[in-house]
Amino acid sequence: MSLIHSAEIAQTSFHTIPIIDISHITSNDLSVRRALAMEIRDACINVGFFYVANHGVPDTIIEDFLTRSKEFFALPIESKLKIGNKSTSSMMGYSALLSGNNDPNGGGDLQEGFEFIGEPLDPLDQCPETNHSIGCNNWPSELPKFREAALRYYFAVVNVGKLLFPIFALALDLEEEFFDEKTNNAAALMRTLRYPPQEGRTSDSVIGIGAHSDWECFTILWQEPSIQALQVLNSEEKWINAPPVPGTFVINLGDQFARWTNGIFKSTVHRAINASSVCRYSIPLFMGANWDARLDPVPGCVSPARPLQYEIITAGEYVKAKLVETYNH
Repeated sequence: MSLIHSAEIAQTSFHTIPIIDISHITSNDLSVRRALAMEIRDACINVGFFYVANHGVPDTIIEDFLTRSKEFFALPIESKLKIGNKSTSSMMGYSALLSGNNDPNGGGDLQEGFEFIGEPLDPLDQCPETNHSIGCNNWPSELPKFREAALRYYFAVVNVGKLLFPIFALALDLEEEFFDEKTNNAAALMRTLRYPPQEGRTSDSVIGIGAHSDWECFTILWQEPSIQALQVLNSEEKWINAPPVPGTFVINLGDQFARWTNGIFKSTVHRAINASSVCRYSIPLFMGANWDARLDPVPGCVSPARPLQYEIITAGEYVKAKLVETYNH
């Protein structure tokens, strides 16, 4: 079945998020990888979200970074603001409560975070020269173990993302190497986030993170267990819960993949509301394209019946515009 026909018969009024086992993602058997790609294809066309189980990232690495993240957020606000991401041209560092506004109709995002990209673990070489144009990280000097825990988790999750790109290519009836030259110099951005509780909230204008779609190719999200916050909007305009599932990451497609596929792969609107009585933590990694990669539609996604839906720009142009729109940066 062609991609366009699959999109025409998509079941986008979903009420659950599929869980996909990726334990065979590196199988030597192409038929096994193709079968996995078809599962992911269905999720990308119908939902734009799915969980991945058996992803291979050890619990110890996740737990260590979570512990260090809680230590960071417990620092005095004065210490955190010294490395604020708006005080430096790198865009890396601390973001305070309500400093972002993902929903243009909202009053701000009730979360605080810390943004960083990959760098060598050797602290003597913290800012390698790259072409992704983001800049250097801005680490808290008070917590030297935070940096190491963050980078160990970062590289473990980036490896999952690198394994997914060939599967996405197969899902689009392309060669597995199709995205290599478009993503081989991309800066994957990671955020560790703290959402204060919002019991008894009286307005939807200020929530954990307002309704939005992500900007990059796809996001790999770890959610703190037992705290429901993430919600996904289906085609019936109903908010569907995406609760934490132990041992999984949430994968959601972003705008770059939507543009590459002319809207066939869904970049689905979502939000987070922490209605619990405790703080909630989550850690997203945003896997994007090279900043100079053009977001042209890939083969098989445009036809007379499905004309081009987006203007063609580079990934960098798109992300920079969204940064200004969302964070006034």
